[in-house]
Amino acid sequence: MSLPRPSDAEWLAAAARLASRARPLSRPNPGVGAIIVKHGKVIGRGWTQPGGRPHAEAMALAMAGEAAQGATLYCTLEPCAHLSARGPSCASSIAKAGLARCVFGVMDPDPRTSGKGLAAMREAGVDASHLPDKTCRDSLAGYLARAGHGRPHITLKLALSADGCIAGPHGERVTITGDAARAHVHAHRAQADAILVGGGTWRTDQPRLDVRLEGLEDRSPQRVVLTRGTIEGVTTIATPQEVAALDAVQYLYVEGGAQTAAAFLDADLVDRIELYRAPVLIGGDDVLAATRLNTLENDGGWAVVEQRQLGSDSYAAYSRAR
Repeated sequence: MSLPRPSDAEWLAAAARLASRARPLSRPNPGVGAIIVKHGKVIGRGWTQPGGRPHAEAMALAMAGEAAQGATLYCTLEPCAHLSARGPSCASSIAKAGLARCVFGVMDPDPRTSGKGLAAMREAGVDASHLPDKTCRDSLAGYLARAGHGRPHITLKLALSADGCIAGPHGERVTITGDAARAHVHAHRAQADAILVGGGTWRTDQPRLDVRLEGLEDRSPQRVVLTRGTIEGVTTIATPQEVAALDAVQYLYVEGGAQTAAAFLDADLVDRIELYRAPVLIGGDDVLAATRLNTLENDGGWAVVEQRQLGSDSYAAYSRAR
C-alpha cells in the first residue's frame, strides 16, 4: 500500500526548514529555502548562500539539472524578478528550466519583485501560485520585520531561577541554568545577526557574547550594548529604537539585564520571548514581576509557540501577535 504524497503545504514546510540553514549568513538577503519535486520525489533543494548569492532557487535548479523539466518548485519566498549584476532573476531561471509549477509561501515585500515574480512566471507558462503559509512567514521573520517595521526581528531571552531572578541578591552574576540550556542558547545565538546587552550587564559581567559550540564559532553575532557611552570594539546604541539603524541586522537577540528587558518591552519592540527556568532559588529581585512577564500566559498579545525540557531546566517561547 503506497503512502499518500505530501501536500503543497507540507512541501512548503520542508522548504522552510531548509531556510533555517541560511540564517544568518545570507544577510543582507533573506534566508530562503527551495525544494524541487518530480513524481513525488525530491530532485533538487537549496537555501540562500552566504552573502546572499546564489539564491535558494538557483541552488535547487543546479542540483536538479535537466530533470527540472516538468517538475514543481516549492519555495518560501516569491522568486525574485529583478535583474542583478550577481546573476539572473530566479523567475527567469525557473521559466528557462521548464518547471511546470511553482508554489511559494510569502509574497516578497521588495517593490522590485512584489507580484512581479509571480506575473513573470505565469507569463512564461509556469503554473505559479502564492499559497500563504505561516511556517514560511516564520522562517522569514527577520526579513519581514525589516520590510514591515523598519527594524530587526527582536528576541528577548532571559534565564530565570524558580523565584524569578536573573542575578544574585546584590546583582552579582550567578550560573542559573545547566549545560543543556546553555548549549540551546548558544545555538540560538548562532542564528542571530547581533546580540545586545545593557550597559550595566556589560560593565559588571564583561560577557563574551559569542558562540561556543564546536563548529559554529564563526557564527558569533555582532555585539551591541545599550548605553549612552562609547565602548571600544562593540556597537553602542542609546535607546531601543536605535536598533533600526543597525546595518544589515535582521535578527537581534537581546540577552541582558532586567532594565534592558523592561526598556524593550515598554517600547513594544519584542517579537519573541524565550524564557529558561531553572529549579533553583537565588533570592534576588523578581524580574518576572518587575517586567510583567509573569502574566504572559494570560496576555492575549502573546502566544506560546514552543515548550521543552532541557535537562533539569524548562524552556518556553512566546510570540507577539502583531
